[in-house]
Formats: sequence, C-alpha cells, structure tokens
Amino acid sequence: MIIGVPKEIKNNENRVALTPAGAQEFIRRGHTVYVQSKAGEGSGFSDQEYVGAGVRILPQAEDVFSIAEMIMKVKEPIEQEYALIKKDQLVFTYFHFASYEPLTHAMIKTGAVCLAYETVERTDGSLPLLVPMSEVAGRMSIQEGAKYLEKPLKGRGILLGGVPGVMPAKVLILGGGVVGTNAAKMAAGMGADVIITDVNINRLRYLDDVMPKNVRTMVSNDYALRELVKTSDLIIGGVLIPGAKAPKLITRDMLKTMRPGTVLVDVAVDQGGCIETCKPTTHENPTFIIDDVVHYCVANMPGAVPYTSTLALTNATLPYAIKLATQGWKKACAENADLKKGLNVINGKVVYKAVADAFNLPFVDVKEFLN
Repeated sequence: MIIGVPKEIKNNENRVALTPAGAQEFIRRGHTVYVQSKAGEGSGFSDQEYVGAGVRILPQAEDVFSIAEMIMKVKEPIEQEYALIKKDQLVFTYFHFASYEPLTHAMIKTGAVCLAYETVERTDGSLPLLVPMSEVAGRMSIQEGAKYLEKPLKGRGILLGGVPGVMPAKVLILGGGVVGTNAAKMAAGMGADVIITDVNINRLRYLDDVMPKNVRTMVSNDYALRELVKTSDLIIGGVLIPGAKAPKLITRDMLKTMRPGTVLVDVAVDQGGCIETCKPTTHENPTFIIDDVVHYCVANMPGAVPYTSTLALTNATLPYAIKLATQGWKKACAENADLKKGLNVINGKVVYKAVADAFNLPFVDVKEFLN
C-alpha cells in the first residue's frame, strides 16, 4: 500500500503522524511511504532521517494526498485540506466528528473512508489510540492549570502545592478515566488537595485504592458539583463518551459561584467540552475569561509537547496501521473488532451511530461495507 503523511497545518500543531522508525516498519513489509517535506520538523525529525528510513519526500501536501491510498494524520482535516481528499481514500486520524458538523458533511462529500483514532475500541471498552494522547493531555492539564493560577495570568495567585504553613490549592477533576487519572497523579505529586468525581463507583473504588492520600473520590452528580466548584481553585474537565459529544457538567450559572481567578481546563473540548462556557482555543491564544474565571480550552494540548506526543502516538497507531496497509481496510476491519469500531464515515455514509445521532444524519450499519 502507498501511505502518505502530510504536514499538520492546524494552529501550533507540531506533531507528525509517523516517526522515521514507524515509516521503516512499513517499508520493511514492502509498503511505500511518502512524507511531505518538513512534516516531522516540529517533532524533531528531519527529512534526512525519513530518507534514511527509506521514505520518499514530497514537497507539497497536494502531492502526498494525490498519490496515497492511506493518509495518516494527527488532527482532523481542516477546510483547506477537504478538497485534497479523494473518493475511496483511507484517512486514519483523530476526527472527533460529533463536535464539528461541517467536518462531518465535508468528509461525507469526499466519499473517503474515515477511520477515527478516537473510536478504535477494544472489547473491554478501552480506547487504545486515544489513551496516549489522553495521558499527555491529562498530565499537561495540571501543568497548564498551575501556570494559569498565577496572578499575572489572571489566576487566583495560588501555588498548587502550597508551602509549609499555607494550604495547597484545591483541584477538582471531572472524570476518573485516563485523563482524570493522569491529571490526579500530577496534581497529587505537586502536593495539591485533589478530588476526582465519576459516576462509576467501581472506578472510584479502584482510584481510592491506588491514589495517594491527598486524592479523594466522590460520586458525580449535579448537587455535589455545584458545592465543589465554590471552593475549587483548578477544575479539570476529563469526561469522555466515545465518539459522542461530552456532557455539560459545569454550566454557565455555576461560574458566578466560583471565586475570581478560578481556572478551568477542559480537556474534553475536542468532543464539544464538558464545561458549557468552553470553546476551542489555540496554543497561540489559549485562554479567555468569563465572570472572572479563566478558561483554558486548547483543542490540541499534546501539540505543545510534540516530541513526546509523536512517539507515544506512533507506538499506539503503528500496529493498527500496519494491519490496514497489509490487509486493506475492509479485510482488516472485518477481522479486527477494534478497527471496525474506528470506522465513522464510508463512501458518503455515516456508520458510527453517535455521529449520526449528533447531527440527525442517516445511520448505515458498517456491516453493509464489510460483507
């Protein structure tokens, strides 16, 4: 198969979908890999390293899209890329369709096969291609939250871990999944007073067992959250419903009960956000303020640490991508239940129910394409 890796062009997105080592694994198996010139520079990989791995370098994105049978990206295609995607071309990337209707309609129009990293799902419900970036984003959420708690950045002026004789900051984490767990690890390590909320009592039991003593757990409900936000200094939104819009747990009216300078970090913003007042921001302009509450809602947080993120992403995606390249998407998805759940749009039809439901679009069972 011919694999194409274009340069990411979303604002401050420095990741690349494939490392030179990953590309070499394709080439060793007889596949051809084309990478756009300078696609890896932001992650610390030069064109020369790709060439050394056997990759062919192309100057423009148009060249990569026109020749490739499978496009590997990091972020969803943006408007100037829509017209480059061809009918029947396999596009393997993060899509987050349910959070952005124009993208969904654009991909329907292309007739391409859209396989989303974020909905590839194992039988145990885990999301192997979302996990590495959720780990990065969860850890970064505390790093960024601690920074924006500083007074010059309009925060409350609180040191996350406090000092002897001074209480630490209170951190509220919404969701006990991968994002929430990694955020709690970082916040606890810095000495903060942490509460994780979730609706799954079994998950909370597990977290209660493994987390240090400065992390407590609480069942999530509207009443509890309304009380907790009044005294929280940093609130992390880490709630995910695979492929669907995130529920709005922090509502507009709750902001008025928060203390001025409280910081909200909505890691779920890619899926529409779990904080009602959040809207996607960029690394260039990461925050905005409503009711004296600082909102950090960068939609590609791991893009700020691209070397770490690119290695972690390739480690996760490569085994699946090799299956797709070796067997073709139809056979690979028919034989691999994880990959089958990653299919969202095929030849103009929506085959992932949560996406169809989000925009009242006709839903077609994926089996119709795999038989």
